[in-house]
Amino acid sequence: MTAAELLSVRQLRAEYRVRTGGFLRPRYRALRAVDGVSFELGRGESLGVVGESGCGKTTLARSVLMLKRPASGQVLWLGENVSDLDEESIRPLRRNFQLIFQDPLSSLDPRMTATEAIAEALHSFYPDMSPREMNAQVEEMIRQVGLPPESASRYPHELSGGQCQRVSIARHVILRPELLVLDEPVSALDVAVQAQIARLLKRLQSRLGMAFLFISHDLSVVRQLCEKVLVLYLGKVVETGPRSRIFSAPLHPYTRALLSSVPVPDPQRGPVRANLDPSKEQPSPLNPPTGCRFSTRCPFATERCRTEEPPLIDAGTGQDVACHYWEQWR
Repeated sequence: MTAAELLSVRQLRAEYRVRTGGFLRPRYRALRAVDGVSFELGRGESLGVVGESGCGKTTLARSVLMLKRPASGQVLWLGENVSDLDEESIRPLRRNFQLIFQDPLSSLDPRMTATEAIAEALHSFYPDMSPREMNAQVEEMIRQVGLPPESASRYPHELSGGQCQRVSIARHVILRPELLVLDEPVSALDVAVQAQIARLLKRLQSRLGMAFLFISHDLSVVRQLCEKVLVLYLGKVVETGPRSRIFSAPLHPYTRALLSSVPVPDPQRGPVRANLDPSKEQPSPLNPPTGCRFSTRCPFATERCRTEEPPLIDAGTGQDVACHYWEQWR
């Protein structure tokens, strides 16, 4: 781990205990939602984690933040293994890594005004701060996130969805965290407001030097905000690399299938095409396929794919890919 790195995740595994038996004879099985994920994130960098619903994106984010204890692996924050710490030891560190949720309205207390919601974080981490200084910081943050002054005294139900998300962003950014984890932060908003929030996040990141761990199924937003991309499928990393390579020359059929759904305004270029059979649904994570987990839906799968799990290897292009036949996409 270099001095510039904030976060290093090594072979992280996260599981849920799922009941499969009946009421009288209950049986439980382990659902491995995240399976051996590794990545590193430096100061001011942005990593986009993409994949379909159920691929483990949110569980990965919760495990990185120790909101869900991983089954195995390490989460290193500035070189310290926080996965070995108890909650009391982790709590002072939480100022440095904050989580913004998907639904802005449900993430805010309906009994608090915008000012009270934003100030709550300061009360929690800086209880000795004077009311005058606290009010000054809240007013400045309201201005920075682009909220009109009159919204400061309003309750969440009196604000629009975009304004609620700005309040949510403000209450986390006011702590000046070094890492901001964003779990689908714009998916509940309409397209025009999504673009405004994305620009706001980019501006705040540039001003404050925060790193982003951006969880999303919307590759258009990921392309706008993130320099690096990690593609998950059934808890496994199938491809990771710089944004420019992932979007222009993907090496895994699943990545190509995701990109084929992204609209491209240039009719001469068009999207990356992949013939993914829509009738083949994502398998249950309780019973993942043997071999390559994408083999049941991949139009190029062979017998080798169904029996032998491909390792995540360096493709020599800045990308790591888990596919037996990745070289045909170079």
